[in-house]
Amino acid sequence: MNKPGLILALVLSACAVTPAPAPVTVVDAAPRWERLGERVVNGAVDRDVIHVGRAEGRFHRLQVTVENSALEMFDMLIVFGDGSTYSPPTRLVFERNTRSRVIDLPGNARVIRRVEFRYGNLPGGGRAHVELWGA
Repeated sequence: MNKPGLILALVLSACAVTPAPAPVTVVDAAPRWERLGERVVNGAVDRDVIHVGRAEGRFHRLQVTVENSALEMFDMLIVFGDGSTYSPPTRLVFERNTRSRVIDLPGNARVIRRVEFRYGNLPGGGRAHVELWGA
């Protein structure tokens, strides 16, 4: 290689920029859903309580699944470990084998003492099986 070509090659190699590695983006992994309890709805109007407790951990969100029959949910009351309560708007009709939207709990991760339900089976479907899930 001639002298001007060698100088040009050295200049170009000195100016070559090695791209920096792409920054690592931490993506919040999909929440781990844990079944907190279940109940069978016994009538057209029924009240049930699922006791959760401190041993189950802290949760940011809840979800309800309904299997075997359609169900109308009138009320849902969440009682936290410190005694405070939260009642998300839940006047819902569930078709059989469906689930609620994700219910975000207020504040940071919370210990749930219990969740109280007031709901009823819809006519002609049998007895609904309700599960409470937390993440």
